[in-house]
Order: sequence, then structure tokens, then C-alpha cells
Amino acid sequence: MIPTAWRRRLLAAATAFAGGIAAVAGSYAVVGDAPTFVAAPVSNLTVTLAPAALVTFAITVLGDLGSDLAYGGGLAAAAALLGFVVAVGRIAAARAGRPLLAPVAVALGVGVVAAALSGAFDSTVGAVVGAALVSTVAALGAGDESTGDPTDGPRRALLSAAAAIAVAALGVGGRRAFAPSDPVERAPVEDDVAALLAEAEEKSLDVEGLEPLISDDFYRVDVANVDPDPAREDWSVRIHGAVGEETTVTFADVEAMDHEHRFVSLRCVGESLNGRKLDNALWTGVPIADLIDDADPEGDYVMLRAADGFYEEFPVDALETGFLAVGMNGQPLPRAHGAPARALIPGHWGEINVKWLTEIEILDEPATGYWEERGWHGTGPVNTVAKLWATNRLNDGRIEVAGAAYAGTRGIKSVEVSVDGGDTWAAADLSDPLPGEDVWRQWVYRYDPPGQHEVVVRAVDGTGTLQPEDEKRAFPSGPSGWVSRSVAPDSL
Repeated sequence: MIPTAWRRRLLAAATAFAGGIAAVAGSYAVVGDAPTFVAAPVSNLTVTLAPAALVTFAITVLGDLGSDLAYGGGLAAAAALLGFVVAVGRIAAARAGRPLLAPVAVALGVGVVAAALSGAFDSTVGAVVGAALVSTVAALGAGDESTGDPTDGPRRALLSAAAAIAVAALGVGGRRAFAPSDPVERAPVEDDVAALLAEAEEKSLDVEGLEPLISDDFYRVDVANVDPDPAREDWSVRIHGAVGEETTVTFADVEAMDHEHRFVSLRCVGESLNGRKLDNALWTGVPIADLIDDADPEGDYVMLRAADGFYEEFPVDALETGFLAVGMNGQPLPRAHGAPARALIPGHWGEINVKWLTEIEILDEPATGYWEERGWHGTGPVNTVAKLWATNRLNDGRIEVAGAAYAGTRGIKSVEVSVDGGDTWAAADLSDPLPGEDVWRQWVYRYDPPGQHEVVVRAVDGTGTLQPEDEKRAFPSGPSGWVSRSVAPDSL
């Protein structure tokens, strides 16, 4: 049985943690997942400090679930920190002999810490109201401590938990119900963009379970749990380091330049072999070379840095075809994809296509990027892959298999399909290529099924090189190998 003293401490800790949860929920109710969200810096720091092995496990084994768990863990850490502040305030009021003043002490303490974390008045007020409300409920619901009522601690903890749940439900639910889901109005689509989007739609294969050539749901991988949200008018990129003259380019400078529209595909180095972190979009922007020419770069390497603290290094030659994207699929670049401006480096793994770009640093010597410090080697060209994403039974009894193929700037020449486990091969039908040097293609193959069988797919890139057969895991240089799947026609 737990000793009475320890039981009281645990119940007091639970009450304080409930106050921390309410503080986080109150801040979220006011500002949502903005960078000024009181939990943002704590949540992001938990990812930064996580051991490399844990991060690798989350990426390669847990996938998107790992990101969700990291975010949840970050929120819990923020609630624990603010809960500690709540506990200090309650203890201070109790020791002063004024337990009913605990909400005031809690409000002051949480206000100071929340202001330091968020730097925003509205977020701070939301956190203070949430924490103070729970503390008020706990103070008013407590029994007469002089009587030593043994039910006082559990009652206080229960009321605090109920209040915290109410604040969280009202805050999160109200935010999602009444806050605009997309505060950015859709911009009119320019004629040339509309024509390119229509071309992509026309060239997309009509296969059930296969998304079109312009991805419906473009994947996301970020190092922060809460994304930055810099305003366009405040954005600039600093070009410095081994340069003849340091320069700064503002968003107004970029807007004044002639814009281009490019189809570019991105693939995550940490995805599984047949994973879904491979997508394509039509991007609008300007060549990075046009931005850095005035700086007169003199080094052989470059480090790109982002507003979320991310950074990646690679040979500067890759910038010759690099692109600064400010739009995506005919709309301003979304926050989730690096607004107001991100880098696109054709043919390379997604990690060096830095979002929320703030710096282009030219280096004389090679350096180590964010993921390389954690054991990854994903700055080079992508591996060739043919994905098997759709398996359908057609009305005429045939089987239809389909997917996407990608080889970076090498392009895709053909996709081959085997329905007997790799003994014989046949050519699949490919979607007509989209304009651009770094774009995926779709493939489809239809056949009469031989009963239960194994389908294997492989791609040949634009240089005539066959995709390697040996299967390798994602860590540390990206997945490779032939994708295969066992197909039982009667189960389709």
C-alpha cells in the first residue's frame, strides 16, 4: 500500500500536471499550431535532443506513427514543464497560508514561463487562463485541510483532471470547429499553370488505387513538431560564406523576377522500399543560380539552412539546376511545404530540398548536415525504384498491377513486370512523360492470372541501367531493390 505522504505527493503532482495540460490546451485554443504555440519550442527541442538511434527507429520502423508519437511526447513534455510551474505556484500559496490565492500564483508563474516560450501575448493569455482555471477548480473543490479529510487529495485531483479535460476539449474542439482550416485564399491559376496541370491530368493513368501524376497528398517529413510560419513580407535569404560579395534576397526581389513552372518529384531517403513517400507537384519559382550569381560563389560546397533549424550540405554544383519554389500546383507555397520559399535540388533525396530556406552558405570545405550527423548519407542522387501501389481484379478476370517509377534526373526508360517470381519479364505500359528532367512516371500491366503468384517489378532508368536487385534498408543511404508482392486472384 502506498504511504499516505507519497499518495498526497502523487495526487498533488497529478493536479499540477492537469494544470499544465490546461495551459497547453489554452494556448492552442488561441493560436493553434502556430510557432507561438506555447508547446512549440519544448516539443521541437524533444526531437532535437532525441538520440540518433531512436530517430532512425522512428523513421524506418514507425514511419508516420513515429512523427505522431514524437509530437505527442513533445506536448506531454510541455505540459509537464508548465505543470511544474503550476506546482510551484500552489506550493508557494500554501506555504504563505493563502491556499485560495493559488490560482493567482499559478497565473503569474505560468504567465512568465509562457511568455518566455511563446513570445506572444495571445498565446500567453491562453496558457494562463487554462492553468488558472484548473487551479481555481482545485482550490474551490478542496476540503478543509485542517480536518485532514482523507478524501481531499483524490477529490482535488479528480476535479482538476475534469477541468483540464474540459479545457482541452473546448480548446482543441473549438479551435478545429471555428478556426479557418486554410487561412490563405486560393489564388487565381495562371493560364500557363492551368495548361500544365491539365496536361498532368490527361497523362495520368486511370487506375483504381493509383494517385494521379500530380500527387493528391504530398508527403511531409520535418525535424520540428511545429512548423515555422514566416510572413512573405519578412522573408529573405542570406547568401554568404565563400563568396565575392555577401547578398540578401528578399521576397519582393523574387517576385520581381521572371517565374518558371517545373514538374519536380521528391523522394524521402528514409522511406520503405515500397513506401509512399514519393510524390510529384508543379512548382513555381526561379532558378537558384540567378540568386547566387551576384554573390560570386567561390567555394565547392554549400550549406542550406532553414527557419526551423534544419541544415544540409552538398556539392555546390548541384545548385546549377536548383530551384527556389514559391508556389505549388498553381497556389502560393503552403506552410507545410516550406512557405514562403523552399529549395528544390533536382535528382537528389528529399532531405536536401530544404524548406523555409533562410541561408545559402558557400563553403570551401565539406561539412556535415543535420541528417549526416545522425548517421544518414542521403545527400547524393536518388536510387532508381519502381513502386507497386495498386492491384486490381478487372471485370474480364484479368489482374491489373500499377505504380510509379522514379530515377531522379536519369529519368525512366521502361518498367518490367514478372508474374512468376522473376523467371520471365514483360514490359509495362508507361504514362507519357511530363515536361522536366526530374519527374516520375506511372506504369500499368494487365494479365491473365495463373492462380496465386508473385509479382515483381523493376525499372530501367534513362541511361539504360537496370534497377539493382539486392534489397537494402533505408538506413543509411536510402532503400533499394525490386518490389514484389504475392497476389491471390480470388481474394481481390
